Amino acid sequence: MKKLRSLAIEQKENAKHGEASFPVQKYITRLSVEYPVVTTHWHEEAELTLITKGACSYQVDLTDYEVKEGDLLFIPPLVLHAISCGVSEEVLSETYVFHMNFLGGNSTDVCSTRYLTPIMNQEISMPCLITRKEPVYDLLRNIFDQITTLYNDAARGYELALKSLLLQVIFLLLPYSEKQTASDVRVSSDKLKQVLDYIEQNYAETISVAELAKLCYFSEYHFMRFFKKHMSMTCVEYINNLRLEKAVELFEQGNTSILEVSLSVGFHNLSYFHRAFKKKYHMTPLAFIRQLK
Repeated sequence: MKKLRSLAIEQKENAKHGEASFPVQKYITRLSVEYPVVTTHWHEEAELTLITKGACSYQVDLTDYEVKEGDLLFIPPLVLHAISCGVSEEVLSETYVFHMNFLGGNSTDVCSTRYLTPIMNQEISMPCLITRKEPVYDLLRNIFDQITTLYNDAARGYELALKSLLLQVIFLLLPYSEKQTASDVRVSSDKLKQVLDYIEQNYAETISVAELAKLCYFSEYHFMRFFKKHMSMTCVEYINNLRLEKAVELFEQGNTSILEVSLSVGFHNLSYFHRAFKKKYHMTPLAFIRQLK
């Protein structure tokens, strides 16, 4: 059965979107002063998003886009993306995350070989921001509204209709697509993904700047500038942020030993863990555990 979920700052690239037989998931994202960003991440699924309130900045494949209420966004698979809002702005959006295999991306017909598989493999560059000025906007907005109605009502056979509508989205965007070529942005994106993947796999261990710089064949100085430029935070801040998110996951799974959780996510100083946790979530770990109960 499908579920409605909230896509917040903790959303990471290894999250499961929907079910194996129906890999489509709806998310409602709310950004505010308390949670102003969705950190840079990527996943195998594509995204179709409608900004329903406010204005914010999207970074897609290291390119910045200013978006506002009513704008539509299409994020292809495996593309780095992040969201941030202003200091006094509330931003709401509705997102459908879906795997291209649901549309037939893993088949061998002409639709897959000419269009779906190249999109999945980033051989075709798709437009990511569709504003009201674009000729295709009204058609896409109508499709988005139909998707919302179908997903919410979940009438018998709605999966068939959703599949056909998502295929229409691809069809309408294809005339604006381009064949992808190697570029500095692509190289930088691939390096950054490699670094983020390494951090994801090793966050519980001590990670040095030298290790991360070596992955990119950068000097430590160059790497720190590179990371800060594209992530808007230092690598130490990013690692600590990830560790705190992992700690929250453990607390939500029923772990109540603050010391054990702190150690298991890579914080070896309990006092520092307390300070970092309170700064991020505006409460102590103990208060968070009590709130869960």
